[in-house]
Amino acid sequence: MTGRRGDAETSARTDAEQSWRSLYPFESHYHALPGSSLRLHYLDERPATTHHSPLTTHQVPAVVMFHGNPTWSFYYRNLILALREKHRCIALDHIGCGLSDKPQDYPYTLKQHIDNAESLFDALNLRNVTLVLHDWGGAIGMGVAVRKPERIKRLVILNTAAFPSPRIPLRIAVCRIPGFGALAIRGLNGFARAALFMATAKPERFTPDVCAGLLAPYDSWANRVSHLRFVQDIPMKPSHPSWPVLKEIEAGLPQFKDRPMLICWGMQDWCFDPSFLKTWQDKFPQAEVVRFDDAGHYVLEDAYERIAPRVAEFLASTDSRL
Repeated sequence: MTGRRGDAETSARTDAEQSWRSLYPFESHYHALPGSSLRLHYLDERPATTHHSPLTTHQVPAVVMFHGNPTWSFYYRNLILALREKHRCIALDHIGCGLSDKPQDYPYTLKQHIDNAESLFDALNLRNVTLVLHDWGGAIGMGVAVRKPERIKRLVILNTAAFPSPRIPLRIAVCRIPGFGALAIRGLNGFARAALFMATAKPERFTPDVCAGLLAPYDSWANRVSHLRFVQDIPMKPSHPSWPVLKEIEAGLPQFKDRPMLICWGMQDWCFDPSFLKTWQDKFPQAEVVRFDDAGHYVLEDAYERIAPRVAEFLASTDSRL
């Protein structure tokens, strides 16, 4: 009986993985980070004609997607599927996230995440890049952009920030309480599980397969280390170690005023609320803004069938400017 029960449990886990894997039909790639044994996972989906021609691959402008907390490259699956026939789509998993390594004793800081992403940029020799940014991906992606502005040609902004905020939502602030935060986030998986209904305005879209995919890499205390560390790394005052890094990123934003920018914003986001959108508009008055009144923080889950064609149209209409 014990053997049968064990076989049944194994079969159930396999079925669960296959269910979300069907939504994520991509080949995995790994980048070895310099000076360590850590591997950063990323997707590199591209037009079929470039698969056997490195020269052609480098000529195809890359769309590089940066996720936030507590998601991973799975979040961009629908956008990748919509764009990969004409564009090289790269979506990385930050260290501690997705299918990347998850070290327990590691500097999970904004600077470190930027360093890691910059290393991948250099390894892939990415140029003529379109950045797609969501949540923490805004600060990390723009951190790379400020270091390599000549490589960034377009930006797509999705409910994110690359500048300090004067406020932090109470439901996130309580997760920063010592002891309680670790228990809630790493012990009970409260951050990722709560996001399944708090970060959406359309909970019916979070089917068992979608939920399984979003949660899949975060199935233990150890594997949820980055969720807590991201929350702890939110800089709310100048004494925080990541504050000067974020301020430096903000100071570098004006150099991108001449770049085409598309902002797609879920207006029911309680975390990156419309005040963040206004800040983006103040900094980039030339940006095209599309508001989704029926979408929340996970705007790509709530409105992917409208966002994907809009992004494709944006890329097509600005290709001549690359």
